[in-house]
Amino acid sequence: MQYDFDKAPRRCASDSLKWNTYGDDVLPLWIADMDFSSPLPVIRALQDRLEHPVFGYGKEPALLKELVVQRLGREQGWRVEPEAIVFLPGLVTGLNVTTRGVGSPGDAVLVNTPVYPPFLSAPTNQERRLLTAEQVARPSDCGLRYEIDFDALERTVSPETRLFILCNPHNPTGRAFSEPELRHLAEFCLRHDLLICSDEIHCDLLLGESRHRSIAQVAPEVEARTITLLAPSKTFNIPGLGCSLAVIPDASLRRRFRSAAAGIVPDVNLFGFAAAVAAYQECEDWLTGLKAYLTDNRDFLVKFLSRNLPEIGTTVPEATYLAWLDCRQLGPQTDPYRFFLEKAGVALSDGRRFGPGGEGFVRLNFGCTREVLAQALERMRQAVREA
Repeated sequence: MQYDFDKAPRRCASDSLKWNTYGDDVLPLWIADMDFSSPLPVIRALQDRLEHPVFGYGKEPALLKELVVQRLGREQGWRVEPEAIVFLPGLVTGLNVTTRGVGSPGDAVLVNTPVYPPFLSAPTNQERRLLTAEQVARPSDCGLRYEIDFDALERTVSPETRLFILCNPHNPTGRAFSEPELRHLAEFCLRHDLLICSDEIHCDLLLGESRHRSIAQVAPEVEARTITLLAPSKTFNIPGLGCSLAVIPDASLRRRFRSAAAGIVPDVNLFGFAAAVAAYQECEDWLTGLKAYLTDNRDFLVKFLSRNLPEIGTTVPEATYLAWLDCRQLGPQTDPYRFFLEKAGVALSDGRRFGPGGEGFVRLNFGCTREVLAQALERMRQAVREA
């Protein structure tokens, strides 16, 4: 089936957080929520479930675990058992449950920055101490390329550190970390006796020739201390349906995770399960078309900025639909988030929310039609020229 990603439904009249937070004259390229219609098999699965008039408590479908196992084997060559999978109502829930289940109040959690804001709040939510180590941003031919700063990690880790939270593919920089990088990181965590929580929610959204590998695959001893968080939500544009999962091969670690969640984490709802089954079972052609479209959007964005806004640097994402824009050349007095919202009518994500290394940056979501992306970039160009 062919999908036309140049056409997207009008969302202003819906209950969209993305489109209804700002005024009607603002183009929203902020929250990680794509504008494309969800795949038809997902829509049909939800319609079929609506035919049954009872919406009681649901039971996790065995088929969904089988589909996840098959997908990990097919896409990554990673063999896991169905019992390793724990379903969750959201990936941020998984971050908080992991942080709660590892160590004790007062222990430390280490993260790289800039990073998805819930990485910064989960430790403090669970009475843990947050430690941050900035990544290194290096200039490349097309823009910025971020790398893990292992020296910074060594300087920052403490004897009280119990957990490292990884984002791979990385939000907001778009990196899909290489196997050598993951091996180096795994060695660091083993040496310091750290458990690993790896947020891999964007692992299916690979752009161009990029590849993904889970850090749990590096070695059996790494797999035994890793909680990997996944979801169909970003991949198939169904985040509002609330279905995520953790892959925890080690039985002891899995018991700790379940214990930390007991009594406070609700089950996944019936519609989330139905959508996830349809997504993983029937929507690969949709995903193939989506990745091609997002890759073209990324290339369009990078070329536009290079030709028309050379003052703004950008990452060239290897995965995700998120670009990280360096606006520091616009001047030290310019708040890029406020500037582009007020002067261009374009809503982006404020880089300061992503922790150390985010000052002077904004995150741009190019999971939209090419027309909307072009309009937003042109508004940004005009605002900079008129400033």
